Amino acid sequence: MLAFEHQFATLPEPLWVACQPTPVEAPRLIAFNQPLADALGLGEAPEDASLAEWFSGNALPPGAEPKALGYAGHQFGNFVPQLGDGRALLLGEVVDHDGVRRDIQLKGSGRTPFSRGGDGRSPLGPVLREYLVSEAMAAMGVPTTRALAAVASGERVIRQMAEPGAVLTRVAASHVRVGTFQFVAARQDHTTLKALADFVIERHYPEAQQAEQPYLALLEAVLQRQAALVAQWMGVGFIHGVMNTDNMSIAGETIDYGPCAFMEQFDPQKVYSSIDQGKRYAFSNQPLIAQWNLARFAECLLPLLEGEQEARVSRLTEVLRGFDDVFAAEQQRIHADKLGLDAKDDQASRLMAALEAQMQRGRMDMTATFDALTQLARAPGDTSRQALLALSATPEALAPWVDEWQAHQVASQQEQRWQVMRQANPLIIPRNHRVEEAIQAANDGDLAPFYRLLAAVTTPYTATADTRELGQPANEQQQVLRTFCGT
Repeated sequence: MLAFEHQFATLPEPLWVACQPTPVEAPRLIAFNQPLADALGLGEAPEDASLAEWFSGNALPPGAEPKALGYAGHQFGNFVPQLGDGRALLLGEVVDHDGVRRDIQLKGSGRTPFSRGGDGRSPLGPVLREYLVSEAMAAMGVPTTRALAAVASGERVIRQMAEPGAVLTRVAASHVRVGTFQFVAARQDHTTLKALADFVIERHYPEAQQAEQPYLALLEAVLQRQAALVAQWMGVGFIHGVMNTDNMSIAGETIDYGPCAFMEQFDPQKVYSSIDQGKRYAFSNQPLIAQWNLARFAECLLPLLEGEQEARVSRLTEVLRGFDDVFAAEQQRIHADKLGLDAKDDQASRLMAALEAQMQRGRMDMTATFDALTQLARAPGDTSRQALLALSATPEALAPWVDEWQAHQVASQQEQRWQVMRQANPLIIPRNHRVEEAIQAANDGDLAPFYRLLAAVTTPYTATADTRELGQPANEQQQVLRTFCGT
């Protein structure tokens, strides 16, 4: 059994509101993450029918005490003082086998006091998308929330049309967001603000307790994790799609997979989200937005610092200015690994910038390019070289870069680093057209494409027939140009 605890409930309302899930008509388990369940200490899992009852909200697992969490947020730059879990409920926390405390949450479990007129439900499509993408991110080593279970509700959900409904069970280091701090700060409740900050420090950043200024140390620790996280996103071409402050986890995990996508043809200004008309959250803007969100977090912490206002602002600003250095250092490491160079090679970033320019000019697929580059590093020769050049619409422009990169590898004595490249360059990502194919098939009652794609994207560094086939870039007819939130 899951050993639920409820530390978040020690914080005062309105950070949480007790709320029961709304039962569904005919729950049916469609996906269950057994390895994750084992790590959480579930033990011998009940039968599928019991799991479906638990993870639909029809019959809660023993010890669960569901709560909707309150938070605010800047949505596309506009501040909304109250958002909150409009379709999600925190069941409680479980300490896993590694001693890490993790939240377990239902998504799509019905209306809550924060629903703002919504139905509190989720269509099947967004549940399967989050399941696929979050588990793929975990397999690639990117910090992320995880998917424990997906349950079909047996009901229809009305969005643009009637769609099958589902409930996702999500596991997270915590569900505290930048928007959680904004929720309290907007009320000027400094007592609750301090309690929230102390809670986060104790749970996620205990080293900050020993600092001379713990809340300043908290900002610095969150900044370091977020800067590294965004660098990792960009290393695999991930575009979050909705980097609102309510979608930024204080724990440094990727959270809230809505209109997200992985970039295929390389374009720094790429946007897939149908609601991001101004390209605020484009691929190349993600570091800037992360820093902007952290500035909003810093504003929340301002009342907790000691000293005169000007001095407090100055100290917070100095920490925020460190974002660029942290991001650049992590990106340098990632670039070096992707190119098979030494982590301290000062040419890695220059070579990467030149390659990205070639990828954009040659309309090259990002994942396929780095896979071909890895194969060229492993087996230098005309065949693998031509395979790489064939990915570009301008192979004659790419060829000199390939020559320079190979010469630099030899000069650096890094010719055996293709193994590192393999672990930095996945063979497969959850390609947008494959995800849409799996969702459409599931909506029609066929889950086989979902299971097949899930198996492939959770072994992203292993060459199999499925990873090679499902990892192929979309052709012109298959391309997905827009993704949707689905709420």
